[in-house]
Amino acid sequence: MTLDETDRRIINALQGGFPLEARPYAAAAATLGLDEAELIARLQAMREAGVITRFGPFFDVAAMGGAFCLCAIAVPEDRFDEICAAVNAFPEVAHNYRRTHELNMWFVLATETEAGIGTAADAIEAATGLTVYRFPKLKEFFVGFRVAA
Repeated sequence: MTLDETDRRIINALQGGFPLEARPYAAAAATLGLDEAELIARLQAMREAGVITRFGPFFDVAAMGGAFCLCAIAVPEDRFDEICAAVNAFPEVAHNYRRTHELNMWFVLATETEAGIGTAADAIEAATGLTVYRFPKLKEFFVGFRVAA
């Protein structure tokens, strides 16, 4: 996919916020001189082409009483797909990455409470027979990453 000037304006404009109202896409589109359907179609096309990997909010889970935890497992290579499917079946698994390291599967647990992290990790261990290494957040940093399209 080749980005045109309108796609670039969309990417640049929507990184800094999104309207919180009944028709947020219509409001965002209006500020860009587009209609709602065109904005949605362009976002969908960019997502399908891999230009953007996600479009959605980032929530401060801890401020809402929940918790995140980075986790890793050393998965035997011949069981990787099986273990990946088992781990991803848990609704608490936010996302999962393969790495070239002894700990070759990394994932994030997102739970409604701090105690939920241990419960979910223990359940994954029981389901897979493998140790889930937990790397809880010690300190939060806000980076404010943006890209210019």
